[in-house]
Amino acid sequence: MSGFVVLAEFQVKPGCLDAFLRLAREDASHSLRDEPGCRRFDVTLLHAVENRVLFYEIYDDRAAFDAHLATPHLARFREGFPALAEQLPVRFASLQPS
Repeated sequence: MSGFVVLAEFQVKPGCLDAFLRLAREDASHSLRDEPGCRRFDVTLLHAVENRVLFYEIYDDRAAFDAHLATPHLARFREGFPALAEQLPVRFASLQPS
């Protein structure tokens, strides 16, 4: 099954990891529950860099991701995260069938 993959990384400010993760998990849970085109949304901590968080998201297609960009829960995340973290460049990929 193919899919549209989004890799979003954040460098979380010292002392802000718990607050950032709460905000991120709220966005992820709403994405999975409220968006039919969102198949996966993992919030992960990278081992190589302290306080680096990676979102691994899979959508049915680009249109489903574009719909995600217009959701109220993403608006709340976008409003809240700048005080907690710096967003690094977002990368996109294609999930290839096995």
